[in-house]
Amino acid sequence: MSDMLPLDAEQIEAFLIATGIGLLIGLERERVPSARAGLRTFGLVGMLGALVSMLGEQLGSPAPFVAGLVLVGLTIIAAYLRHPDSSDPGTTSVAALVLCYCLGAASWLGHAQLAVMLAVGATVLLYFKAQLRGVATRLEQRDWISILQFGVLSLVILPMLPDEEMGPHGALNPRQIWWMVVLIAGVGLAGYAALKIAGVRYGAAFVGVFGGLASSTATTLLYARQARELPAAGAMAALVIVIANLVMVLRVWGIAAVVAPGVAAPLLKLIVPALVLGTLGALWLWRRLAERHETVLPATGNPTELKTALGFGAAYALVLLAAAWLSDYAGNRGLYVLAFVSGLTDVDAITLSSLRLYALERLELVATVTALGIAMLANLCFKLGLASVIGGRALALRAAAGMASVALGLLAGLAWVGLG
Repeated sequence: MSDMLPLDAEQIEAFLIATGIGLLIGLERERVPSARAGLRTFGLVGMLGALVSMLGEQLGSPAPFVAGLVLVGLTIIAAYLRHPDSSDPGTTSVAALVLCYCLGAASWLGHAQLAVMLAVGATVLLYFKAQLRGVATRLEQRDWISILQFGVLSLVILPMLPDEEMGPHGALNPRQIWWMVVLIAGVGLAGYAALKIAGVRYGAAFVGVFGGLASSTATTLLYARQARELPAAGAMAALVIVIANLVMVLRVWGIAAVVAPGVAAPLLKLIVPALVLGTLGALWLWRRLAERHETVLPATGNPTELKTALGFGAAYALVLLAAAWLSDYAGNRGLYVLAFVSGLTDVDAITLSSLRLYALERLELVATVTALGIAMLANLCFKLGLASVIGGRALALRAAAGMASVALGLLAGLAWVGLG
């Protein structure tokens, strides 16, 4: 007995966390009448996971953990076989109990923070069963294909590509280019999924926000057409267009924060004035929106389709090469011209190219931020022109109030960056 070591504070904490994880998941299972394991069972299983891990550590063998895992699995399966329920086969509770046991073990092995995060995530999945099932039933074949294609883009193709600089000016890195493809496809898919799941029940503001994430150009095009076909809905269409383009500006900042964090803070000099003035313009349109009209979803293309991904990847690589060449041989002015021309139709490619050159230390910080500002200004001008040509003069005047506010904010930000 004298050789026994007392438990220290970290070990006691591990047992408490393991038990707490079990109680958390078990509390959710108490809501389900057909569940064969509840609060006490899950709490004990979490504690058991930590205990067998301690024994295995002392014995230098995984046998106690494996034996405990088999025992827990067989026990809960036997409970369902003895008291079957036609409405609940029990597979979810079996999986939850086995997961609880493993999380208890992970707590002892020094992964308590990860175990708690997984426990909370598991509890959320268990609790929102009905809502998740509702989401799944609303997904169409096209939506499932999009999800699977995104998995191929990010988990199959990306790891296979070489991570090395090649090509002219050493500007092309196949894995980095494809990572940008995955990033843009993921943002577009998230926006499309939000629109698909929640629909249009939250009105123009919701469609504007997530339409801007999915595709601000597609959203502008759709609502310009709607304003032409239904002039009475022009105020609502203008509001959606302005919000979508506000989100475009915020989206550029989000991409910069992920790809080149060093640019994120200086870029706020452009983003904050644009958002503040643009929001005031959107609020002005909101107050003028006297009637509620039917809001429709923008029909965006599949951002995860391989053809779309390859097209964006090729465009990004070409813009990246052009930006590198112009930066070397024509200086910043050449890059700014490219930013304006490229930004007219697609702000993503020039944004990512400028951020890439900054990461390679081929472009200074001020020049990078300036190029992004010029690209966003060009994009706003193009979409205002698009709204004017398709939606008519009345829509253009309404949208111009909000979009001009965004552009004015960007110009003020560019002046701020230049003075700084």
